[in-house]
Amino acid sequence: MIDIQNLSVDFGNKVLFENVNLRINRQDKIALVGLNGTGKSTLLKIISGIEKPSSGQVSVPKNFTCGYLPQEFVQLKGLPLIEEIKSSFTEYVSLEKREKEIHNILEDGQLSEREKKIYLERLGQIIHRKEEIDFYGLEARIEKVLSGLGFREKEFGKNVKEFSGGWQMRIELAKILLNKNDILLLDEPTNHLDIDSLWWLTNYLQNYNGAMIVISHDKYFINKVTEKTLEIANKKITFFNGNYNQYLKAKKIAEEQAIAAYKNQQKKIKETERFIERFRYKASKASQVQSRIKQLEKLQEIELPEFEKNIKIKFPEPPRSAVIPVKLEKVTGGYPGKTVFENLDLQIERGEKVALVGRNGTGKSTLLKIVSGILNPLAGKVIYGQNTKISYYAQEVAETFNLEDDILTTLRQIPSDLTEGQLRTILGAFLFHGDDVNKKIKILSGGEKSRVALASILLQKANLIVLDEPTNHLDYQSKEILQEALKNYKGSLLIASHDIDFLKGIVDKVMEFKNGEIKYFYGGIEYYLSKKEGAQGNNSSSSKATVSKTNNRKEQKRIEAELRQQKFNATKDIIKRIDECENEINGLEEKIKILETELTDEKVYSDPVLSKEKTLEYKSAKEKLNSVMDEWAELNEKLEEIEKQFS
Repeated sequence: MIDIQNLSVDFGNKVLFENVNLRINRQDKIALVGLNGTGKSTLLKIISGIEKPSSGQVSVPKNFTCGYLPQEFVQLKGLPLIEEIKSSFTEYVSLEKREKEIHNILEDGQLSEREKKIYLERLGQIIHRKEEIDFYGLEARIEKVLSGLGFREKEFGKNVKEFSGGWQMRIELAKILLNKNDILLLDEPTNHLDIDSLWWLTNYLQNYNGAMIVISHDKYFINKVTEKTLEIANKKITFFNGNYNQYLKAKKIAEEQAIAAYKNQQKKIKETERFIERFRYKASKASQVQSRIKQLEKLQEIELPEFEKNIKIKFPEPPRSAVIPVKLEKVTGGYPGKTVFENLDLQIERGEKVALVGRNGTGKSTLLKIVSGILNPLAGKVIYGQNTKISYYAQEVAETFNLEDDILTTLRQIPSDLTEGQLRTILGAFLFHGDDVNKKIKILSGGEKSRVALASILLQKANLIVLDEPTNHLDYQSKEILQEALKNYKGSLLIASHDIDFLKGIVDKVMEFKNGEIKYFYGGIEYYLSKKEGAQGNNSSSSKATVSKTNNRKEQKRIEAELRQQKFNATKDIIKRIDECENEINGLEEKIKILETELTDEKVYSDPVLSKEKTLEYKSAKEKLNSVMDEWAELNEKLEEIEKQFS
């Protein structure tokens, strides 16, 4: 469907990727992955036509439609919500406009019978087309999608400009989903979703009839909705069959194979160089020497893969809190004129880690602010245990920083025993590298400020950490680093997050906020999901496809294993003897060096008997070395011939 040919993109001296050739088919569900700054968002913009490549082209079919959701900054028209969505259906808008125009003309009363007939025929065509595209069911479809994305019925008439940035992104997402595009290009679509909306979107995209390329740092989501993976790395774009988890396994195998191939090639290069050096001036080996020199000249050296730094960070050991660090009694939460929950009794036990899940606006953030002491309850009381020390993170906390300070100075102001190097390591885990740490807070984006705030949490010796959506601006690696730190954290934790994969292994209790009530699930996030109503299982057809793919993979692996065994049987004795020869060669070369030193010693050359003995020993060693080298060369030639049969 989409042909990408010889595509290259560079910005000044920086090349993002070059000479990319890809084909995207009509039903491909693709995850686009790669480190920050490798060009993922740029590729989506090029496919959508928003940006142009430095060279190459993207070919699409006639009447091809593309729905593109950027990470930020959507432009809405300022209409009531339902009307805003309707305005994105260009054919629907056009049909409605033409129908009104014809009705106005017919009502004029100045038409001849012939003209009236013509306009009535046109009106009939419009009505027929409206029936074909289910024009009259559009509003019901819009309401269904909006409800799935978390909008309430009373908000359907609200002007879109009154919604926050996160909700405006949902509005744009609704337009894209409803317009039945040939391909969806989604750049971090889950950033502004709560767990219920994420669940709904996951199910919707699993059943989407079209192609899709998704950038997302939500592993759970990306694994559920994609079947192929595109990786941007080292200025190349590589296709992997399988979802993100399968891609990681394939990548690990590929990296191991690349390392093995690199080592094997380096060994062969050294062996070839040794052969050339040994026989360079031997007439009988001249042709073989020249052949090996040409082999080295033509050799395309294997490059080792680039590895992501494996950074590990941990929270400082917190002071021991009381058995109950915080307790809420009959607490009502909300703001003047708006109550979000009432009469809540809650106690957090020492070492307990609790996830808060549910739709946005149900009270999760309000509860976290009340526990942290940032917001007073409307009623009830909050009781803190002895020695409770709280550290609170939410995106708006970053606004409390001194705007004139740089990032490193901001962290230095938090009392800790860490060196500047350790502070830089922590900032590196949150995507601030090199000179980035010298940027002033005032020039940072909202997401960058949030990452600084998150990094600062790691320095505070708190025994109760409160986190409100901490993963929104983190990539895979940063999330894994934070996840591991939270798993090993010894204190208590309250965390609101829609990132299912991130919560795995961290929390041991889940609080679900739904319909004005709070329900407890005494288990991890996977236990909660297993109990959640409407959990989606794999349908029979997808299960059959999986079985078929599994069988094919098993057969392929069986064939590959048989070939490996045949190759092993054919070469094991030769390889063993080559290794023995190499050991002999090394031993003889060392012996010759020692004898050469001894023959220059006055005690030896002044003693005729000893001198003769050492000279004979030296000649014998040289002859033996030449003999073993000849055998080693012949064995290597034989090994090369056998390996060609299995390549």
